[in-house]
Amino acid sequence: MTTGQHRAAQPETGPQDDEEPLPTIAEQMADQLGGWRGLVESSIPVVVFVLANIIGELRPAVIASVSVAVLIAGVRLAQRRPIRHAVNGLFGVGVGAAIAWRTGDERDFYLPGILYGIGYGVALLISAAIRQPLVGWIWSVLVAKGRSEWRADPKLVRTFTQLTVLWGVVWLAKVGVQAGLYLAHQDTALGVARLALGYPPYALLLLITVWTVRRVTRESPPAPLPSA
Repeated sequence: MTTGQHRAAQPETGPQDDEEPLPTIAEQMADQLGGWRGLVESSIPVVVFVLANIIGELRPAVIASVSVAVLIAGVRLAQRRPIRHAVNGLFGVGVGAAIAWRTGDERDFYLPGILYGIGYGVALLISAAIRQPLVGWIWSVLVAKGRSEWRADPKLVRTFTQLTVLWGVVWLAKVGVQAGLYLAHQDTALGVARLALGYPPYALLLLITVWTVRRVTRESPPAPLPSA
């Protein structure tokens, strides 16, 4: 590896680097998860659907969950707060609710999430197999401000590949549990699994990813100064 490549592979280190430092682990976690408020707000529509479906019938449960999702997005918009997480949650709830409403089967509320999870898990593993790890490219967009110098560092490429495999395996495992409950017509258990296997594994994977990449980056020796 050349000196120029090594310097590019660790943009946040080096005594003469004037670029803005990367956000802390806590800041990156909070941004991706939307903070505690984002975690709670994204879970409320699903909780409402599960409880309303247990107490009553499918269509009132669908109306209640969609109404709550719309209300959450509206409150965030009125408060001029970021609505990315609220909109994502509203979209997911809306698609699932529309399918369940049309088919009359409450388990179909969770079908879009299952299909999305399968597609995402497969895409992660394929990207790792072709040496274009998806986690690395997502890191470039969300953390490294579009930079992709990690492609010039074999150690970082290997790290991102391993992390991408980890994400893919975990994603397929958790969606496999939900798919099994879906096929077994365990509607209430499916709703509980949707909540339990939603943000907790995502938060853990995100923490592992941020910590691992930062550790690997710090372990890289500083680039030597050019000779006079």
